[in-house]
Amino acid sequence: MTSEVAKDNATLLCSEGFADEGLRIDAAKRGLEQQDICPNCKSTAGRKLTKKHIEDLAWRFFVSGTTVRCDYGAAPVIQCNEYHYRKSDISSSSWLENDIKLIEEAGKIGFFHYGPRLWMVGEVEPLKALQDPAMRPQIVKRLLTEYPATILAKGTKFYRLRIEPDRPADPAEYDSPPAKYSGNGRLCSPELQVMYGSQDIDVCIHECRVAAEDDIYVATIRTQQELRLLDLTHVLEEECTEFESLDMAIHMLFLAKSHSYEISRAIASAARDAGFDGVIYPSFFSLIRTGGHPFETAYGLSLRRFHPEKNKYAEAFTIKNLALFGRPLEKGIVRVECINRLVLTQIGYKGHFGPVEY
Repeated sequence: MTSEVAKDNATLLCSEGFADEGLRIDAAKRGLEQQDICPNCKSTAGRKLTKKHIEDLAWRFFVSGTTVRCDYGAAPVIQCNEYHYRKSDISSSSWLENDIKLIEEAGKIGFFHYGPRLWMVGEVEPLKALQDPAMRPQIVKRLLTEYPATILAKGTKFYRLRIEPDRPADPAEYDSPPAKYSGNGRLCSPELQVMYGSQDIDVCIHECRVAAEDDIYVATIRTQQELRLLDLTHVLEEECTEFESLDMAIHMLFLAKSHSYEISRAIASAARDAGFDGVIYPSFFSLIRTGGHPFETAYGLSLRRFHPEKNKYAEAFTIKNLALFGRPLEKGIVRVECINRLVLTQIGYKGHFGPVEY
């Protein structure tokens, strides 16, 4: 056992041995800072990589780095595993060819073009039905009964951000937009005004697409009574595959871009008509905020649905936003506790690289 542990912890490569700059940078970020001589390139300066580091690097660069988002869902173009060792069939840029050979031999893995299960790219029956205006009402009706109602307690605090309001110190500026300005967001429409908020200030910044030159203000708001909200972040217990999953349909819906707004607005209107005060919904920026990877799988099965601790797994990669119907400030349902100017002093980006040809 001791020899196996030593073998697993042995240095096999280092960051300095890669020709591809993106691969070298990713390896340097995740390798070990040791002065040992690399058995491959003989460098002492590079960050050292064990077999586990190499496997992680391969997944991040070649799998996550080739993931393509569709209208709904996403899937990688490349996958890798031990079963394709010395059987790689991907086409790469000339500067990456030797790097691939190094990773293959050190990690004992191979790369291949991935044929995803079709649910990963939006072939989910409830989602397809939601896209059909004729079938949409029956799925929306299911949503109202299968997703739980959550009581938002009196005194719950959340934040609402505004860019360049006319009167920054006036609490009324932080209510839902007037009807004539309503309809640009994911859930609002001219017929349904919505106050958007979050308990995560960074997500508020992302949601409002702020720029460095913007004049930004944040209101701290508290609920003045219990509110009954439809919780669309809940993970449904279902006995079906991903292809029939309502949970997967809603998960994909809120990670989709603006072409999905017609559907989410129909859901919001139905929730309002059913007597809900608003909805809890997953932020489009959940994965960027948490560092998650879209639609992770193991052997083609969704980790969101089949992870042994799926609720904790889903919660770890979900930022919950609030959408309150009507004009809750005007009605006294919520109250502005204070207003602050938000000054952006530093913006940072975290990411990784991927190949340009495959």
